[in-house]
Amino acid sequence: MRNIKYFFQFLLIVPLFVIFKLIGLNLASFIGGKLFEIIGPLFRSEKIIHSNIKKAFPNLNSKEINKITKQMWNNYGRVFSEYMFIKNYRNNLFDTHITIRGLEILREIKKNNKPVIFISGHFSNFELMAMALEKHEIKLAAIYRPLNNFFLNFLMEKIRKDHICKYQIKKGLGGIREIIRLNQNGFSTALMIDQRVSQGIKANFFNQQAFTTTIPAQLVKKYNFPVVPLFIERYENIKFKITIQKPIYFSKSTTEKEITEKLNSLIEKMILFKPGQWIWSHNRWK
Repeated sequence: MRNIKYFFQFLLIVPLFVIFKLIGLNLASFIGGKLFEIIGPLFRSEKIIHSNIKKAFPNLNSKEINKITKQMWNNYGRVFSEYMFIKNYRNNLFDTHITIRGLEILREIKKNNKPVIFISGHFSNFELMAMALEKHEIKLAAIYRPLNNFFLNFLMEKIRKDHICKYQIKKGLGGIREIIRLNQNGFSTALMIDQRVSQGIKANFFNQQAFTTTIPAQLVKKYNFPVVPLFIERYENIKFKITIQKPIYFSKSTTEKEITEKLNSLIEKMILFKPGQWIWSHNRWK
C-alpha cells in the first residue's frame, strides 16, 4: 500500500517539476512557495510545528507563530521548485544569485589540503551550500538521508550527484566507513546536524534534550579535524547569502557530548537569526 502511495506521489511531482522548468526560476519559486503555504499543513502536523517553535521562542504569541509557520512553508515550497534549477546554479547561470561571505576561509582550506567537517542545518535552500563548496574546488563528501519515497529518491540522488556534490554518502554504518576512507584521501565532510536521529546522543537543543548525531564529534575525536559551520539565508526571494564561519578547533580533552552541544548551540543561533527559513515540521524533540 505504501509503495502505491509513493508511486502516485512520484506521478504527481514529476509533471510539477516539468512545469516549473518551463516557466522559469522566478515564477516557479513564487508558485512553489504559495502552493506549499496551502498544501503543506495538510501533510504535516501544525501542532508539532507550533510546539517546536514555542520551544525556541516561548514568549511568541499565536500570530507570530503562525507567521513563522507560513514563512517556513513558503521557503519549503521554493526549495522544492528550485530543484529544477540546481543545474543552472551549478553552471554559473545564476552567479549573481549567490553571495559567499568567508571566501578567504575556503581558500585557506583548499591551500592546506587537509580535511575539515562542514556542518549546518536545513536552512533556506540548503542544497546550495554543498554545491558552492564543490564549485570552489573543495574536495567534499556530503552525508545525506535518503527519502522514504524511493521513486523520488532516485531522482533526488541523481540531481545531487550530478549538480550538487558528486560524493553523496548515505547515513549509517556503511556511510561512516566510506567517509573515513574519503577522509584518508583528503576529502572534507559536509552534513546537516539539525534533525533527530535514531543513532546519536541526547544533547541540549533550545534548553531541552534532543537526539543529535555524533558524527562530527566522532571525527573530531578520532582525527582532530576542525569544524567549519555554514549558514545560508534567502533574500529577495531567489537570492542567497552563504556565510562560512571560522574553523573551530576542539581540545583533545573535549568530550563528544561537549562537542555536540557546542555545535547545537551554533545551529540555535542560525535558527534564531532567520526562523522562517528553518524546517520546523520535523519532530525534533521526540
